[in-house]
Amino acid sequence: MAVPDLRDLDAFVAVARFRSFRRAAVESRVSVSSLSQRLRDLEERLGVRLMNRTTRSVALTEAGEMLLARVAPALIEVGAALTHVRGLRGLPSGRLRINAPPPAIDLVLAPMVAPFIEAYPQIDLEIVGESSFVDVVAQGYDAGVRYGEHLAQDMIAVSLGPPQRYAVVASPDYVARHGKPKHPKDLLDHGCIRVRFGRGTLLDWEFEKAGRVVKVSPPAKLIVNYPGLAQRAACDGLGFWLTFEGYVREGIASGELTSVLDDWCAPFPGPFLYYPSRRQPPPALAAFVAFVAEWRKQERRKGGAP
Repeated sequence: MAVPDLRDLDAFVAVARFRSFRRAAVESRVSVSSLSQRLRDLEERLGVRLMNRTTRSVALTEAGEMLLARVAPALIEVGAALTHVRGLRGLPSGRLRINAPPPAIDLVLAPMVAPFIEAYPQIDLEIVGESSFVDVVAQGYDAGVRYGEHLAQDMIAVSLGPPQRYAVVASPDYVARHGKPKHPKDLLDHGCIRVRFGRGTLLDWEFEKAGRVVKVSPPAKLIVNYPGLAQRAACDGLGFWLTFEGYVREGIASGELTSVLDDWCAPFPGPFLYYPSRRQPPPALAAFVAFVAEWRKQERRKGGAP
């Protein structure tokens, strides 16, 4: 048996409530003939007569009374649910889950968190730091944060910040004792602090100058998966550390750290917020995307960019 059209059930309830096709048509803002046709379609699908009607009156059959008793409350609940969901368009709420690598969280997302929650107090934000690549859809995230070379083609990507760059740093004492490398390959003669990523990957250090790319895998005096420890070790004179400039900008400015190979550390695009392509993203995600756009606009104004 074919499932009845919800509009047919609406028509049945309207006629049953008013016991009049004419009044039901006026209230529903449709024609009498349309209501009558929907009722006939419903009766044909169900295989039972629901109403006895004459030119002057409408009376429910036993089957009609039974259907009305069960369907009318259900349709009220359906209507209330739809109204509630539509209301979410005006008031973003609920949980928003984002997966991101720790540097993107520390250097880009972290300053946004408090202002975003203040602007949207009905949203519960969850940000999970993870350096390995995950399927954000399969893992139940609304969105992820990655750098451009790791974005899937079927995702919508929104820039979260301006270009970034790496920096190679060590303590002034270490540089005074061991010398300053002039080429990335000189790092092979130094003790270095390296980062192991979530799935055990120890990535090469990549440099670029005048279109020339050089990758090296320097000896690791220390391997970490936490930037705070790596930074402390660099400041303590353990060796060179390749990291995001944002982590060490203040240390370089204060003289606590010395930056080397600056001409080999070319800028690259900042991280992107990415999420599945869909016509209507969840309200909480849509709110965050709009917030990011406004945040980026304000940041460009502060930086004097057009």
